Amino acid sequence: MSDLDALGAHIVSSQPGVAMVHVVRHGELTVTADAAGIVSLITFLRDDPRCRLNTLIDICGVDRPEREKRFDVVYHLLSMQLNQRLRIKVEADETGPVPSIAGIFPCADWFEREAFDMYGIVFSNHPDLRRILTDYGFQGFPLRKDFPLSGNVEVRYDAEQQRVVYEPVKLMQAFRSFDFLSPWEGMTRQEPSDGAET
Repeated sequence: MSDLDALGAHIVSSQPGVAMVHVVRHGELTVTADAAGIVSLITFLRDDPRCRLNTLIDICGVDRPEREKRFDVVYHLLSMQLNQRLRIKVEADETGPVPSIAGIFPCADWFEREAFDMYGIVFSNHPDLRRILTDYGFQGFPLRKDFPLSGNVEVRYDAEQQRVVYEPVKLMQAFRSFDFLSPWEGMTRQEPSDGAET
């Protein structure tokens, strides 16, 4: 059993009913957990001498609209003392809140606000759950897969008019023509500097 497998087994056995399963893929440990117990799990991971995961790196969302619980909330933790990383995944739906961990890691405040702003994931007991990246009057959640790409309004500051202006969203990439030689598509011919004969 590898060190990561042993750590995953320790977490699952120490937090029954909260930490459900663990898996190691590509040298990374992921624990799937129950959203209702995330506060106790994160506290355990921070305080347990075998884990010492005392740095919260990130909290992000993943949208899977084909599922009943369409969101994954993904937590990334780091132990600098033990040089270990851990990913925790919990499932959430559009209406049920996920408990906030801002009381354990204060930096979670802005990460949770971003997940709320971009996906609409609600965090209960959050100290200030409001939009952080979009305008206060913005409608919808831009990182959801069913978010419409047209018919929305963007807000920006116009330096010439010296005021905030509202205008329809412009999607420049939709009208870009691809020539298959652009950096996004890759080169199909070798350049002389690549060792090709001229």
